Amino acid sequence: MKCRIPINGFLTWTVLGLLLTGCKVSLSGISIPEAANTVSVENFENQAAQTNPSFPQQITEEVRQRFLSQTRLQVINSNGDLGFSGSITQYQTQSLALTGNETSALTRLNISVKVKFDNRLNPDKSFEKTFSRFADFQANQPLSAVESALLQEISEQLVQDIFNEAFLDW
Repeated sequence: MKCRIPINGFLTWTVLGLLLTGCKVSLSGISIPEAANTVSVENFENQAAQTNPSFPQQITEEVRQRFLSQTRLQVINSNGDLGFSGSITQYQTQSLALTGNETSALTRLNISVKVKFDNRLNPDKSFEKTFSRFADFQANQPLSAVESALLQEISEQLVQDIFNEAFLDW
């Protein structure tokens, strides 16, 4: 007599076996060490020649919120199992898409953030890297009129890039 295990039973036992052996299982694509319980996110600093004064705090809070909403890690102020610190290194606008009369139709807001990730559990996974993102807006609008929406768009992209770099093992 042959022993048959239905495929759904096989998958259940495989997943259960992996969980019981303490293996790192990732169904969402993120790979956070099992031993990690805490993450510290230090306040991002401004090192750019110009910036919106609220942007360093905005990106710091968005990084913290990403951990609170998408991981099991406890967010603490310093000395976490995993640690992030960073600074705004570029915050500038540039004219794009010149029209026939040599005026710009679009303006681009460029922001760069230098991030240091310290993985105290696996130092080989630590990194220091600069992430850059931009958003375009109509040149006939002053930056102050669209800045809040642009900052939200850019900071979401930057936080996703930082998170992916630290926790996606592609």
